[in-house]
Amino acid sequence: MMQTECRRCPLRKFPIFVKMTDREVDFMQSFKVGELKVDAGTTLMMEGSNSPQLYTPLRGMGLRYKTFESGERQVLNFVLPGDFIGLQAGVMHEMQHSVEATTHMTLCVFDRKALWTMFRDYPERAFDLTWLAAVEEHFLGESLAAVGHMDGLGRVARAFVRLHDRALAIDLVTKDGMHLPYKQQDLADALGLSLVHTNKTLKKLREREIAIWRDGQLKILSYPKLCAMAELSEAREPVLRPLI
Repeated sequence: MMQTECRRCPLRKFPIFVKMTDREVDFMQSFKVGELKVDAGTTLMMEGSNSPQLYTPLRGMGLRYKTFESGERQVLNFVLPGDFIGLQAGVMHEMQHSVEATTHMTLCVFDRKALWTMFRDYPERAFDLTWLAAVEEHFLGESLAAVGHMDGLGRVARAFVRLHDRALAIDLVTKDGMHLPYKQQDLADALGLSLVHTNKTLKKLREREIAIWRDGQLKILSYPKLCAMAELSEAREPVLRPLI
């Protein structure tokens, strides 16, 4: 199968990602061991497993979730192109959550054993991993704060703003909106809401002509109003992030 060379990675052109030196690109090419294409519903990583591989999605979307003894699952967050998957397994030798493909996905595959070479020979790249872990912790804390502080309307608005901003940064937003292929139950789980409450909240956003999420497509009709509802500044600057 034809593989994407790191030098020609379609994600590197987006300004949201920190520029890499030629030396770093060469290392990433040696770190990459292949590409994987999976269908929707495929489990990429299983909670409690010791995966030998790490991934960065080139195309497609997925989600992270935890499973309880009852069999119910709690969605933690959503996976978009450019995210790094499997850092927990790489550092802790065991995944603390599962990752599943929501759509067809193409992923860069990395050998977990080479992770420590990065720390030894490429400290700047290793710092990027630390940065990603810190940001993940920050957003988890923000999500918990939102659950404790905001009503359902605020939580859904904040989720839509965050997802829209992430998609916009990698050119996944058009005049018709963005592809958001998740279920209402996924969004409800991620935000600590019931399905009924989530459905009513989405209806309010439609009626107020702020946002419409229907048939896997999210269209934001008033970004300023959505930001205000989410308690986020419309003028905030995007945060540059490393691409692994």
